[in-house]
Amino acid sequence: MTLRLTPEQIERYSRQIMIPDLGGKGQIRLRQGRALVIGAGGLGCPAAFYLAAAGIGTLGLV
Repeated sequence: MTLRLTPEQIERYSRQIMIPDLGGKGQIRLRQGRALVIGAGGLGCPAAFYLAAAGIGTLGLV
């Protein structure tokens, strides 16, 4: 199964895709990734925000 980024996703994540170590393949891996944030306090809340903004595929909050 080949996953691709839509034109909207390419526009949204264009700054990240330009990073040499990340690129399009890295953004696809982020989209396939999963993260669980335990606690939504002083550290958990911004961590969840930045993970969502980076394009993580599945984000769980406990």
